[in-house]
Amino acid sequence: MRIVLVGPPGAGKGTQAAYLAKNLAIPHISTGDLFRANISQGTPLGVEAKSYMDAGNLVPDSVTIGMAEDRMEQADAAEGFLLDGFPRNLGQAEALDEYLKNNGLTLDAVLDLEVPEEEVVKRIAGRRICRNDSSHVFHAEYNKPKAEGVCDVCGGELYQRDDDREETVRKRLEVYHTETEPIIDYYKDQDLVVTIPALGKVEEVTKRAMDALQRGA
Repeated sequence: MRIVLVGPPGAGKGTQAAYLAKNLAIPHISTGDLFRANISQGTPLGVEAKSYMDAGNLVPDSVTIGMAEDRMEQADAAEGFLLDGFPRNLGQAEALDEYLKNNGLTLDAVLDLEVPEEEVVKRIAGRRICRNDSSHVFHAEYNKPKAEGVCDVCGGELYQRDDDREETVRKRLEVYHTETEPIIDYYKDQDLVVTIPALGKVEEVTKRAMDALQRGA
């Protein structure tokens, strides 16, 4: 099964992608992982991407597309994959279609995780991270520490990352609406989009997605 996962920042794409990929026994291909792997391994695409990033410039679509295509050609993706963070704009979506067509493949579904915008802002802006260990994550409303501003695990100071500030979150949402949301209409024209309400517990959202995929299978 070949799936694209889309949704705004804070919709839980990374979490759902991991669960869905495990349930479907297909690799989870995330843009972030692709960049990290290519840069750490010093591949030609990784070197090119790093040169743009070091200069403070956006990495061109051609580099991202190249990394995604290389990953989809690996043996573990022969029977399917779940794409998370790619495609992120119409140009990348068209490139993916072209790649699949040239290889005699098709997408099975585009899962659109739907979360109200104000919930997204609340989810992200409420995050608090431990300065000692970034894996210790709390939330000002949903997962409060026992003592305000103090990590329950190690006693470190909890802080709000600049990326998680409300004004930054709203800018990220604007970018999502402008760049990524148009691919939903693009895939609706191909009758591929399955909208999944993404409020609720992680396992509840995963079940909704799995049920929807099974109905469409």
